[in-house]
Amino acid sequence: MDMYQYRRDRLLALLRDQYGNMRKNIADASGWSEARMSQILSPTYRDGRAFSEKIARKLEADLAIETMYFDQGAAPAEAAPLPGLRPVVVAEIDDERFCAIRKVRLCLSAGITGFSIEPESYDGSMISVPRTWVERNGFQPERLVAIKVKGESMEPALFQDDVVIINTADTQPADGVVFAVNYEGEAVVKRLARDIGQWWLTSDNPDQRKYHRKMCRGNECLIVGRVVRKESDRI
Repeated sequence: MDMYQYRRDRLLALLRDQYGNMRKNIADASGWSEARMSQILSPTYRDGRAFSEKIARKLEADLAIETMYFDQGAAPAEAAPLPGLRPVVVAEIDDERFCAIRKVRLCLSAGITGFSIEPESYDGSMISVPRTWVERNGFQPERLVAIKVKGESMEPALFQDDVVIINTADTQPADGVVFAVNYEGEAVVKRLARDIGQWWLTSDNPDQRKYHRKMCRGNECLIVGRVVRKESDRI
């Protein structure tokens, strides 16, 4: 058994013994999302290597348990599994508890409201989110798409290669909200701001000389959809 699987088994035992075998309970206790918990418990996500040493130490700290808890008692690969541990249960693709969101690349043209998409294949072509989250927010699953963040303009809120889910059904501008925008034919993720009667595209990066705001008006700045969720490796 490799260390990644060992940590997953330790977490499953903790989940069973102290949190009623409910991922929501341990997610609430740690401040992590249920989706993130599912990722580190998955033997296939990131080739089964998501439960890294860095992640293990961070989760131990956030759960207020002893350091190295998830690595304690690790046995050599040929040793028998520890008694009482149960195997990871992997959600099937058609598991009704989750909605599969497409990872895509937006194909835009300047001045055109509509857009097309191309499938992306990084880390798989889909991202799974809890169906309860979709239903609670009243989203239409077919109107949700996931894209990868480019550049550093939205740090520290969003980092390069973070994945964000966009609700393409929501294109109503709102002050202080992050949107995916068709800006002169380029797909950008920016925060909208209302100032002096105009809408502006703003960046969260404090280097405002490099990432200065831009006016959002007319056909040169068209909202594709509202950013409603992010998946990030940065904890």
